[in-house]
Amino acid sequence: MKYECEMIKDLLPLYKDGVCSASSTKAVEEHISECPECTKILEELKDTVIDEMMIKEKEEVLSSQANFFKRKSAMIGCIIAGVFALPILICLIANLATGHGLSWFFIVLAAMLIPTSLLVVPLLLPKNRMFFTMSSFTLSVILLLAVCSILSGGTWFFVAASAVLFGLSVCFSPFIVNRRPVKEHLGNVKGLTAMAVCTMTFFLMMFCIGLYVVSPLYNRLAFIISVPCVILFWILFLIIRYLPGNAWIKAGTAVAAFGIVGYAAAKLILYLLTITAPAGENIVYTDNSLGMVIPCAVIGAILVIVGFLKKEKTTGQAAV
Repeated sequence: MKYECEMIKDLLPLYKDGVCSASSTKAVEEHISECPECTKILEELKDTVIDEMMIKEKEEVLSSQANFFKRKSAMIGCIIAGVFALPILICLIANLATGHGLSWFFIVLAAMLIPTSLLVVPLLLPKNRMFFTMSSFTLSVILLLAVCSILSGGTWFFVAASAVLFGLSVCFSPFIVNRRPVKEHLGNVKGLTAMAVCTMTFFLMMFCIGLYVVSPLYNRLAFIISVPCVILFWILFLIIRYLPGNAWIKAGTAVAAFGIVGYAAAKLILYLLTITAPAGENIVYTDNSLGMVIPCAVIGAILVIVGFLKKEKTTGQAAV
């Protein structure tokens, strides 16, 4: 035989998968035509029945375990739901027995939906748990506010609901945009989407407060103060999210931009307040915004310099 068996045995797995070079393939074929032992080994490698059986058995075990945990989760979810149903039933009986109607019953019912959304929903759903848990929690909180507002005869529901939406969007939107099924539709605009949602809910809250207050002065002040501040936060977001460079450079640029843009925003607010002031209004506005420009610019410049020095050091180490 022209080739040793040990060398051919090393080539047999590659030959079986068809990834050998032409010369190696020729060498293997010449050898197995003369060597019964290597021929037998090749036939055993081609026999994939055992591998397929092991893969199938593994999949069956994993599927069985997954179904087991699903059943356990569903059972635990049902038990927790039953526990939450107990105070609802007690409140219903107490309301009917004392002749108070169903007023407190609806409040307790809506309140029990909040822990249910946090504990039962993730146990019962097989996938997209975070999305549906956060969504159901938000809806349950808003429903509780609506019930309390209706039963108390208040007119504050839209103010409270819009404020809750804004607060929860700030907390939840960064997580929701990075979880299925939302992230599959957003691509590379997840950060922009989260920021846009927070911005919209903020202006919705300001609008609802304006409807509740019913004051031309509020509308003027809210618009003049809110818009420059929102623009400032959008600039900071764009710097942190899209500015090239390391964290030091981004932090330094953001600090400097906060001082400079914050100063410009303060000047714009004072100017708008002055030109939109009603006739006869004589209000003295104190402007101390210049005091933050120099410290922010100095700190920002130091951070940027440190960032460039670290970047050059990293580049030099990589070159070595």
